[in-house]
Amino acid sequence: MTTTAPLVRRETDRGIAVLTLDSPHNRNALSAALIAELTGALREAARDEAVRAVLLTHTGSTFCAGADLKADGVHRGPALLVDLMRQLAELPKPVVARVEGHVRAGGLGLLAACDISVAGAAATFAFSEVRLGLAPSVASIPVLARADQRAAARWILTGEPFDTAEAVRLGLVTARAEAEEGILAGLRASSPQGLAESKKLTTERFLSRLAADSADRTRQSARLFASQEAAQGVRALLERRDPPWAL
Repeated sequence: MTTTAPLVRRETDRGIAVLTLDSPHNRNALSAALIAELTGALREAARDEAVRAVLLTHTGSTFCAGADLKADGVHRGPALLVDLMRQLAELPKPVVARVEGHVRAGGLGLLAACDISVAGAAATFAFSEVRLGLAPSVASIPVLARADQRAAARWILTGEPFDTAEAVRLGLVTARAEAEEGILAGLRASSPQGLAESKKLTTERFLSRLAADSADRTRQSARLFASQEAAQGVRALLERRDPPWAL
């Protein structure tokens, strides 16, 4: 009998539920299977009275590469990401992301939907959609609700990779990795009620934008994915070659 290894590993460390994305074969892409496991783990953490906060991290060299185009095609990803981001924002416990590798495309939406994030020196970030004939439609909702829009425009429009220092500067990442210990200590020292009510204040703008924009952004994503240009871009990505418009 074959047993499928979990895509999300769970453990608890002094009141912190540590959830580790463990799907390195596809760079922790947001497949329907991984999202289902992550959703279940978040629900379990929400119910557990011993858990004060959640730490979301990863195995391998990539925190998250965005949607899993090979497993789920081009249509399911945006709606799945919207639901996951809403769950993260509405969870009554803070979610801290720890990034020690690369973050790409929809993975930036996952990162921005977390309440606090820290990243190491090896981390890199890129809104790679623009180079595929796409746009960071759904991922842009938490990014533009929380990051400096003027500073983010360069990276969204060019698809260039950028480092942790720039991610902190534009507000996509809260702090460098060395701040993690103090952040977790602060969360452990805070009351459950205080954290839940304080989190409502910090997520209000993001949730408002999610309610107002998610339908339009999901339709935009579907329209772009259905285009001939995006088909060429995705095919080039899967075949590991430049798209036809690259100069």
